[in-house]
Amino acid sequence: MKSLLLALLILCSTAVNADDELDARFGKDVLIIVASQHACYRFDVYLALTSAQRARGLMFVKEMPATTGMLFVYDDDDILSMWMKNTYIPLDMVFARADGTVASIARQTEPLSLRSVASAEPVRFVLELNGGTTQRLNIDEDSYLEWEPGNDER
Repeated sequence: MKSLLLALLILCSTAVNADDELDARFGKDVLIIVASQHACYRFDVYLALTSAQRARGLMFVKEMPATTGMLFVYDDDDILSMWMKNTYIPLDMVFARADGTVASIARQTEPLSLRSVASAEPVRFVLELNGGTTQRLNIDEDSYLEWEPGNDER
């Protein structure tokens, strides 16, 4: 019994350390996605606001809660390109314009791939969610993101 308890404690502390590392590197906030069928979904998002944070992204993350994601925020609209280097989980990448409307979505991106995944047009934001989330929640190009800059919990 003691060995089982010890194993569970080690397992739990490992998971906490991964979250602690993200918590130490990124501010957090709440983002709402209004799907095309007017359903609203709340996500807790890590904010990648600086070049260093955007370069780090979700690399080395082995699992992420279903209602968690990462929002990459840029100062200007541009064709944005992401890759999955050192990213162990499949992701859906939601490319959004400055007004929050969804421009394009890359679904179920390939873990550890060096292939570039780009937006279909100039965008301001990239929201990364667990792979399959956009299909499961019917998030598409008629959806939009609601997020107020400056509310991060850091």
